[in-house]
Formats: sequence, structure tokens, C-alpha cells
Amino acid sequence: MGWKRREFEGQGGKRRRVAITGLGVVCALGNSRDEFWQGISQGQCGIDRVTLFDVSGYRSQWGGQVKDLRPEEYFSRKDLLRMSRCDQMGLIAAQQALEDADLPWEKIDRERFGVVVGAGAGGMASAERFYQDLYRRGAARAHPRDVFPTPPNVVTDWICREHGLKGPRSTVVTACSSSATSLGLAADLIRYGTTDMALAGGSDAMCRLTFSGFNSLRALDEVPCRPFDARRRGITLGEGAAFLVLEEMEHACGRGARIYAEFGGYGISCDAYHMTAPDANGDGALRAMSEALKDAGLSPQSVDYINAHGTGTQYNDLVETKAIKRLFGQQAYRLSVSSTKSMVGHCLGSAGAIEAVATVLALYHQLVPPTIHYQERDPDCDLDYVPNRARRQRVEVALSNSFAFGGNNTSLVLLRWRPGGAREEKG
Repeated sequence: MGWKRREFEGQGGKRRRVAITGLGVVCALGNSRDEFWQGISQGQCGIDRVTLFDVSGYRSQWGGQVKDLRPEEYFSRKDLLRMSRCDQMGLIAAQQALEDADLPWEKIDRERFGVVVGAGAGGMASAERFYQDLYRRGAARAHPRDVFPTPPNVVTDWICREHGLKGPRSTVVTACSSSATSLGLAADLIRYGTTDMALAGGSDAMCRLTFSGFNSLRALDEVPCRPFDARRRGITLGEGAAFLVLEEMEHACGRGARIYAEFGGYGISCDAYHMTAPDANGDGALRAMSEALKDAGLSPQSVDYINAHGTGTQYNDLVETKAIKRLFGQQAYRLSVSSTKSMVGHCLGSAGAIEAVATVLALYHQLVPPTIHYQERDPDCDLDYVPNRARRQRVEVALSNSFAFGGNNTSLVLLRWRPGGAREEKG
């Protein structure tokens, strides 16, 4: 079946199209776009035993920990003393994305360059250090430098200051959908003429608070997570950062930019149901996906691939599968659906952006990443989850899902870019 996008009217005329022209990522599979893509395209597992802090007493000891970060190669000693691990990863990924976009800075209006960042625990690891000093050494010896990086907005502040970006900026905190939501909000800045460019993504670092909290909830698997597998028992936590450069389409084409993909649309919904569990019928997830497609002017029949939220918990994977089947009907069984969390863990505030980068690269390379650790079929999760090996296939339209605690749901529609903007019809 062929498909066409509907056109929309925005402020002052037709809504502007948005190109994705730069990517940066730091995660358990590597500290660059190329390392990340090599890892997920080969089905590698970046999950290992956590070494950032002592996990010997925890039920689960696994995590998608960033390795070989080497922040001293990027930042001065003075700046490092004022940065959290979250700040470091975010700044590195943001710098990568801006460099990847190859921007002509002398022609860029930095007052029309937005920054929207998704966050989770922020610099909580620095706060933990402060409280350790407070109780071990006393209030007079606890250093205030460990307080400054704690709020989740600090990484946004660093990015804007380091790159002189003076347009609208915001920090989004909606649990695990934060950085996916940041991409939608950043795209709106461009689509409706507020800015010409935007940097969007997220950063989140592993810390004792989240690791012990998820352990106490008994939400973590005792082995690396197995999304959609019948033996799945929970999440594996991860950490990292990812950023994407979004650019008004005519501007990107006019300067001859490499365009990885087009931002098609997004949808946001709320379950208003439970702090940790999704709505049993998947109503919120269904609405987010449906609204994203509506925003993009597309029908469900146009979708080829879904990068699933796919956490590896019994309930979340079941509800997401149910929502996909409700929206797509019989077509759900023809979709490729995979969870890249099986390779990097659940990166919380940065998960949506990391998975958006994975989806953009799937469109760019026409290769769908797999769900690894998949061995035993669950009769209630019976879709095609691209088990264990990446798949070469045509992907014109993809969804990236982020369904967070508190019922904070976001779905992104990302589109394959072809020179001239032409698209093949589905046949």
C-alpha cells in the first residue's frame, strides 16, 4: 500500500520539516556513534558486572556501565572538579553530535539554536559523595563542589555555556521517557519557527540511589535482561548519553549537510494509573503511538520497524506487545520489533535518546538491530522481535517507544531520508 504525508499549517504558514544531521552517543557499547552502531549491528552485549561502586550485597549486580570514558581528555582539571559523571557523558555526546553535523558556525545564529535535554537522576552520584563526606567527616569538611552538579538541569547549563547556544533551552524530567520527549519538544521549536536548529538528547549516570532503588523494587533481572523472552525477570540498568542535532530541512539541504533521517512526529500520553506499572490494556502506549503517527501524517500501515521500550519485565513487555497489536492489528505480525536495551541496559533519562540514535542509524543503514538474549518464545509476546541477529531490510518509517514510570509515554516517528525528499511507496 502506498502512503503520503499530510501537510500541516503552522504559525505563519506550512509547518517546517526537520532533518537530523548530527549524532553523538556514549554508552556501554562504546563512546562514539561508530562504536555504538558496530556494537548493536553485531548484536554485542555491553552489559557486565557493575564496578562503579560496591554491588556485592545486591540481588542483581549487572549493568550497562560506560567504560573507558576518559573525561580528562576533554575537560580541564578545574572543570572536572565541578562536573558530575552525568555532566561529563552529556557534554561528550553533545560535542560529538555538533562536530558530526559539521556546522558552519560563522553562519549560525546561536540565539536561534535551541537546547532541550532529558534527565533522570542527574548528578546524584555527586550528591551521594557529599553526604558520605558529611557523615564521615562532618559538615565543615563536606565539599560544596559535590552539591553544584546535583540538579538535573546542570548538564543543560554546561552544554549551553560550552557552545554559546543562546536560544530557548529546557530540561525535561519525565523518568525514562525524558530524552525522547526532549526530541519532540526540540523538533517543535524548529517546526513552528521559534528556532532554526536544536540540540536534543539526554544524559544519565548510574548511582547507588537508582541501583539500590530498583533492586529494592525487585525490578532487576539477576542476569542480563531478556526483553520479550518467556524467561524474562526484569530490567538491567544502564547509563550513558546521546544527542541529536535537529535542523530545519531547507537549511540542512542548502548547506549540503549529511542527513541521517527526518523527524516525522511524536506523541505524548499519560496513563494516570500507577507509579511503576503501565495501564493493563496499554491505553497510554497506544495513544502515544497513535498520536505520533497522526502528528507525522501517516497511517499505521506505513510503519516498518519499532524500536520498543522493551525493558525485560514481565508486565511491561506484555503491555507494550498488547498495545502494538491493538494499533496495528494483523500488520503487527509483519513488523520488526526489537529492544536495544538487551545490549546496553535501561539508561533511564538518556534511554529515549540512545534508542532514537539506534533507530536513526537503522534507517540510515537499512539494518534493524536485534533483541539479544532471546531464547524462549512467550505465547503472549508473539511478535517478531528480531531475535539475536540484526536484519537487513527496507525501513522507510520507524517508531521509537519510551514508556516510563508514572505512565509518562512518548513515541517518536522517524523517517528514512532520500536525496530530494522522495520516498518509495510500500508495495
